[in-house]
Amino acid sequence: MTDARLLRNCRVAGLGALALGAFLTLSGPAAIAAEASTNGGTAPAAKPVTFAKDVAPILQARCQECHRQGSMAPMSLITYEETRPWAKSIRQRVITHQMPPWHIDKTVGVHEFKNDMSLTDDQIATIVRWVDSGAPMGDPKDMPPPRQWPADNEWKAAKELGQPDLVIKSDPYTMAAHHQDVWWRPVSDIPVTEPRWVRAVEVRPTTAAGRRVTHHAVAYLAQDDPDSVLPGTGDSDFGARSFLMEWAIGKGYDLYRPDTGKLLLPGSQISWDIHIHAVGEEIQDSVELALWLYPKGQEPKYRTYLTAFQALRGFKDSTAAQNRLGKNMDIAPNSMSQTDNYTVLRKPAILENFQPHMHLRGKAMLVEAILPDGSVQTISYVGNFNFNWMTNYIYADDAAPVLPKGTVIHVTAWYDNTTANPFNPDPDQWVGYGDRTVDEMGHAWMNVTYISDEDYNAWAAKHKNKLPAEATAQR
Repeated sequence: MTDARLLRNCRVAGLGALALGAFLTLSGPAAIAAEASTNGGTAPAAKPVTFAKDVAPILQARCQECHRQGSMAPMSLITYEETRPWAKSIRQRVITHQMPPWHIDKTVGVHEFKNDMSLTDDQIATIVRWVDSGAPMGDPKDMPPPRQWPADNEWKAAKELGQPDLVIKSDPYTMAAHHQDVWWRPVSDIPVTEPRWVRAVEVRPTTAAGRRVTHHAVAYLAQDDPDSVLPGTGDSDFGARSFLMEWAIGKGYDLYRPDTGKLLLPGSQISWDIHIHAVGEEIQDSVELALWLYPKGQEPKYRTYLTAFQALRGFKDSTAAQNRLGKNMDIAPNSMSQTDNYTVLRKPAILENFQPHMHLRGKAMLVEAILPDGSVQTISYVGNFNFNWMTNYIYADDAAPVLPKGTVIHVTAWYDNTTANPFNPDPDQWVGYGDRTVDEMGHAWMNVTYISDEDYNAWAAKHKNKLPAEATAQR
């Protein structure tokens, strides 16, 4: 049984789902490791697994983009000599699905992603067998040719889209070596002289050092355009401003599906909201944003809206939201907690991606769609959330959920404020809602494209064999 289904069954049965955390954490990895060890021990004349022939190709394909000199990871995994001292740690990280940082449960909800960096079960088993057999080098002649990496300042989307049309930087900021968290909120002009449509956006700290102190950065789109604001949510914090993009550690870029985009008008600006934290060293940096535009005169049919679907309640009341009194977050010391919230889709919509956002006590997040007849579909579930990797799971075009008007998006978040959470700075503290890293929050970032009833009906007719009964009935 998958983690998400087990959690739902526990809720239905009235059980404490998070009491099963140890089972959820250990069952999958333990099974993989046991299977790998068993297969390695019982297979007749099993071929030896070596670094050169078997492990190096896996590291090249899934790990070395970060684990190389000058990149963001703390160690390089390019050569055998660099990798061998970390063999046991690598084994543990891959069987617990901590690395690569792809924590979504692909056995429920959406299964296919544009940016899937995860290891297959066979690749995990290969690494486990290699470590369990002593992590041998093998024949150096079996090593694959070294990969050629782009320059450190290359945009991730450039490989697919070419160089960006515009790059916009925030004003620089300086973070002291020791200081409380800071929110830097400068404004930058967008240099367009006529309406232009955006088809892709990428945000990043300007330097590698900046990535150490930048917790996240939100780029709001400030312009006189009511249609750029998320329609019909009534969310005073997250619906009253237009989002261009949100960046956090581990996030790449947003590429909108064909015939969708965001509109830029002359005089538009980026209003930055950059969360910075101290790391024991004074660092100056800025945040920059790259834009890939549709050709002049080309206008996509639909807008896409970056939406923060809340797992906390209290955002509907503007007064409570503004003074932070209305948000249901109160985690007792040495305890686990669960919150959830519901958002109604006012129009038919396509969900493009899923990026869970919590802080240090965050453990898991589940997104479900409650369709008009009350039936429930699991959209996505992350059961092993890691604050240090705000991974953005981009749905494949054919796998992106298409939902009818009136669907309710239900987001559930779980928090672990115990000593079992290795990221917990102090399990003896009460934890409430707030923007600081030591506070908590919970929402699911999703790009939402609202479509017409006619387009939804056309999609439903084409995908009739994939539709649940409730969607077919509404159509």
